[in-house]
Amino acid sequence: MAKRPPITNRVKELRAAHDEMSQAALAEAIGVTRQTVIAIEQGRYSPSLESAFRISRLFGVGLEDVFGWEEGSPDA
Repeated sequence: MAKRPPITNRVKELRAAHDEMSQAALAEAIGVTRQTVIAIEQGRYSPSLESAFRISRLFGVGLEDVFGWEEGSPDA
């Protein structure tokens, strides 16, 4: 089983705070598939830098308000 990336996110929380935005609506807005959004929310996939910026701008917050680096990671 692949190791999870040490990047955390608040994407699901931010979607809920924005009129319960669907995963499909977020995916369309940032140009990825719904499956990609699911994988990002579950922490199984780290988005590209471009997608990360698109997500943060869509929600009107900074990158670090959406994504974080998990403390205790060997690379932290």
